[in-house]
Amino acid sequence: MKFRFKLVKDKTHFDFMGLHKFTFALSALMTVAMIALMFTKGLNLGIDFTGGILMEVKMPAGTQIADVREKLGKMSTGRPTIQDFGENSLLIKIPGREANAEEQKKLKGEVQSLLGDKAELRRVEYVGPQVGGELIHAGFEAFGWSMLAILGYIWIRFEWQFGVVAVFALAHDMFATMLFFLVTQIEFDLSTVAAALLIAGYSINETVVVFDRIREMMRKYRKMPMPELVNLSINDVISRTLMTSLATFMAMASLSIFGSAVIKGFTYAMLVGILFGPYSSMFFSAPLLTYMKLRRDAAAIGADSTNGSSGGKLAEQGS
Repeated sequence: MKFRFKLVKDKTHFDFMGLHKFTFALSALMTVAMIALMFTKGLNLGIDFTGGILMEVKMPAGTQIADVREKLGKMSTGRPTIQDFGENSLLIKIPGREANAEEQKKLKGEVQSLLGDKAELRRVEYVGPQVGGELIHAGFEAFGWSMLAILGYIWIRFEWQFGVVAVFALAHDMFATMLFFLVTQIEFDLSTVAAALLIAGYSINETVVVFDRIREMMRKYRKMPMPELVNLSINDVISRTLMTSLATFMAMASLSIFGSAVIKGFTYAMLVGILFGPYSSMFFSAPLLTYMKLRRDAAAIGADSTNGSSGGKLAEQGS
């Protein structure tokens, strides 16, 4: 006997459009909160962006991070950031610290003195603020070019209205991710930027799946009202969307639980993006298409050229 696990039953009839005003308001509130926190609280930028000193330290077996934090809390530079870096190894980050060779040597000696002779300083690296500024510029440039490429692809693949809505959906997911980091104050570094670009790709994949089904339904049911057609399209792909998201979420959850602290920011960003990807495709981007005045005649021409005259007659009968 075959066993098939179904997260969502076949032929669902959820009224997504019935909730779209509430979800639009929720998204607007989230965007306002993100902008307000960005100007008031700001992100907890990592050493990649702020510049500073990074030290890798090998500690004796059984050393607790809390004890190391207590010892290094007495440093002249203030309390540094400390992360687990594998078996008995720690990363000590002193962000925003200008340091020449002499200053680095002094800080290295201070850390060694506070941690004791049993601590082994394996490496000391310095990231200047100029490098941090270049990384911020490169990160935003990469994100901007990816947005333009996605807009162009959706425009060519569908119509310009789909492309505009897709970019809005991507911005929506990025705002949600930024809001998470603003509220939690988890360190925002280069790995988080990489996660943001991955989220963009994941989100657009989910959005394109829904868009493709909407376009297919537009060709099949030419006279059906758009809100009803959008509901039908989303219900048709909801099982696939949720199962894919669940599988990816489980993989990222495992990394966040069992992975090193160094990749925590990456995994947390991915988890937020995986949660908001299906949400934005079903409750934000698809309902937003109903306000974009899509051309039914273009869809009809595509259906006739693809399916022939018999397909066109069947489409005319759909409602």
